[in-house]
Amino acid sequence: MTTGHNGLTYADAGVNIDAGNALVDRIKPAAKATSRPGVMGGLGGFGALFDLKAAGYTDPVLVAATDGVGTKLRIAIDTGHVDTIGIDLVAMCVNDLVCQGAEPLFFLDYFATGKLELDQATRIITGIAKGCADSGCALIGGETAEMPGMYHKGDFDLAGFAVGAMERGTELPAGVQKGDVLLGLASNGVHSNGYSFVRKVVELSGLDWDAPSPFSDGTLGQALLTPTRLYVKPALAAVRAGGVHGLAHITGGGLTENPPRILPVGLACEIDLSSWQLPPVFRWLASTANMAEAELLKTFNCGIGMILVVAEDQAEALASLLGAEGETVVRLGTIIEGQGVHYSGRLL
Repeated sequence: MTTGHNGLTYADAGVNIDAGNALVDRIKPAAKATSRPGVMGGLGGFGALFDLKAAGYTDPVLVAATDGVGTKLRIAIDTGHVDTIGIDLVAMCVNDLVCQGAEPLFFLDYFATGKLELDQATRIITGIAKGCADSGCALIGGETAEMPGMYHKGDFDLAGFAVGAMERGTELPAGVQKGDVLLGLASNGVHSNGYSFVRKVVELSGLDWDAPSPFSDGTLGQALLTPTRLYVKPALAAVRAGGVHGLAHITGGGLTENPPRILPVGLACEIDLSSWQLPPVFRWLASTANMAEAELLKTFNCGIGMILVVAEDQAEALASLLGAEGETVVRLGTIIEGQGVHYSGRLL
């Protein structure tokens, strides 16, 4: 005998499995477009396979990196401009990988939200796929977690995981020495570090995200969501040309704390702050917050998103190569005896 009682379903608890399946179907074309040698199979399995031999490696060393985009997510959520935040996610991982001398091979994402909004999630993951395609790595898997009660309405979180490889014996940094030249690659803006400070400055300014940007075209929200620059292909081209002794991704800690991470004991970076112009976004942040130059330098990239340490006799050729790859290259200074970063000139 049946009672006619309708039991509780997972959907009643706030988790829509059908929406998750629909998302996978939607993003399959974007993921497929990132395919590269070494990829085995597509989305949907319990794990993702990658064939290092098919990718061209004979004695590979694997390199892994994971990161997020911090509170830049808050601006994306509040403005609804979520199309490029996935590029930031990829960039924060693969720009780190290349500093080890590794080629990014594949990427996995973790997307968590209280209630899955299919259109929003599709836009976010399509941005991740674009970041992967522009870096030459494959989006081969990930996790979409719908967790009611864990996130406020409309909120979401992102994490990224990248794996790369290099042939044994080619890892960086290697051979950094006194007299090496520092080549800086221009940033696209704030990138994805320091956004808790950025949001505080915007609060102090009294401006809304949809207000006209005081330092660029478009709205303030759009300007501050400019995606992190992807340095993978130009950096790898320079490494393969020879003469690159180290690379430093300028992330949290800014120009003051990141370059020393690749220096041997007893060596320091000497950087001429007058060798480039501070981009308007940083000038606005510094002015609005009455920020000291030293604080600016250890908080933000200040217009330099990646630094290459290169052999002095190959600096000019490598600068030309990087320029041909689309980078704006600045000769920042040299490696000297000492420790940390020594500055000359002024930015502000």
